Amino acid sequence: MDFEEYQKLSRRTALYPNMGKNFIYPTLGLAGETGEVAEKIKKVIRDLNGQLTEEKIIELKKELGDVLWYLAQLATELGISMNEIAITNLQKLQSRMNRGKIHGSGDER
Repeated sequence: MDFEEYQKLSRRTALYPNMGKNFIYPTLGLAGETGEVAEKIKKVIRDLNGQLTEEKIIELKKELGDVLWYLAQLATELGISMNEIAITNLQKLQSRMNRGKIHGSGDER
C-alpha cells in the first residue's frame, strides 16, 4: 500500500462534522493522538527503564496508525496528497543535508 491508496481508503472511515470543509477537527485529533504516542513513550521510560517490550511496540503501532489516519484526513481537508507531503519533506531534508543545515532549528534553514 502507498500513501495515495491509504489516504483514499482511510477516508471511507472518516465521520466528523462538516467533512470536506473542516480542517480543525483532524488537526485536533492529530495533536491528541501524537500526545498519546508521547505518553506511551514517557511511560516506557518511567515504568520500564526505557526498555520497549513487544506489547508496548504493538500499542505504539496502533497509536501511530491513529496519527497516520488523522494526518491523512487533515491532508485531504487541505487538498494535499500524502504523496506530495512525503516528497516535499524528503526534498526539504535533502536540501538541508546538502547545505549542511540538517542540525539547528527554524523552518527556513
